[in-house]
Amino acid sequence: EQKCKPELKELSDSIYHHPELGFEEFHACKVHTELLKKYGFEVETNICGLETAFRGIYKAKKPGPVICYMAEYDALPEIGHGCGHNMLGTSSTGAAIVLKHLVDETGGTVLILGTPAEETSGAKVNMAEEGIFADVDVALMAHPETVYKSSGTSLALQPIQFEFFGKTAHAASHPHKGINALDAAILTFNNINALREHIVSTARVHGVIKEGGTAANIVPEYSRCEFYVRATNKKYLLELTEKVKNCAKAGALATGCTMKHSAYELAYDDLVTNERLNQVFKESIRAYTDDPIEEGTGGGGSIDAGNVSHVVPTIHGYFPIADHPIPGHTREFAEATLTDYAYNKLDEIICILALTGYRVLTEPEVLKEIKEEFEEGLKSGKIIPPRKK
Repeated sequence: EQKCKPELKELSDSIYHHPELGFEEFHACKVHTELLKKYGFEVETNICGLETAFRGIYKAKKPGPVICYMAEYDALPEIGHGCGHNMLGTSSTGAAIVLKHLVDETGGTVLILGTPAEETSGAKVNMAEEGIFADVDVALMAHPETVYKSSGTSLALQPIQFEFFGKTAHAASHPHKGINALDAAILTFNNINALREHIVSTARVHGVIKEGGTAANIVPEYSRCEFYVRATNKKYLLELTEKVKNCAKAGALATGCTMKHSAYELAYDDLVTNERLNQVFKESIRAYTDDPIEEGTGGGGSIDAGNVSHVVPTIHGYFPIADHPIPGHTREFAEATLTDYAYNKLDEIICILALTGYRVLTEPEVLKEIKEEFEEGLKSGKIIPPRKK
């Protein structure tokens, strides 16, 4: 890791200074793959038909487990890398390079996946559905934070869009001849607000009206609203989404509109952390630092790594880039990735992720326990694999 340390810092900085939105990460994809090629990985781009996705593979001559690291590198509108994905991607690529230098001795395969657009329609969803993880034994990554934190849970997410179609009329002289699509949207919001009393407290439904008319003296013939429906598990998410659809159907029925619903982004599954792999990750943190390790919790957000966790044992840990709290999705968080503190912690997490992978490669009993836990999740219905395409 010491050998490529300056190059990894340069990689993170380069992506920071060239922030790109999801599916537009052409620079980030290029600099990641160039570095991986330099260190002996076979690299393929345009994975799953996504131009800025990539797959890097290094296969030892001796057989063994497949360790997969997942790299993110998309930025946020206006504020750049307010989620620290410049460092996230770098930590995964760095860990893959370090483990590559050990795998000839241990046997096995190191796989690094470049996964675009986590902030919107994350590529991991496509990858999970299209079998990219079919031969993978474990998948892991770590996200910038302000503390070390083990992998926890995330909310399953269903994006849903409602479009209402009515009829224009003069809003003053002939309102009775119009069908108001904006009213249908407003009623949908009111119906959902009434529904909130009767959903579990951990679930979330939130949305915006994207289109609602063009002029105050014209009855709006078209409206469009977008919602995120979230729940702690996939099963309840599907149930709640049907109730939200009924709220929109009622709004359309009450106003005389017709309604169409669609998914405007990909759905994210809840993250099911593999606790045995998580334990190895925590032990690896402790091998490199005495920093406190917070237990992973059910954060209020949704991540596309959740979809991966329903097809292969997965963890999504966290590492600090500052020694004091900084809110995510801010310019301040982005700027923290340029500090000496963050660079030192980047070096640490690369070693931690590499050690986690190394232990899976070299401790058959650990891998057996990881896989047994995953199989139990499948049997209990906690893990629900995607339908095959």
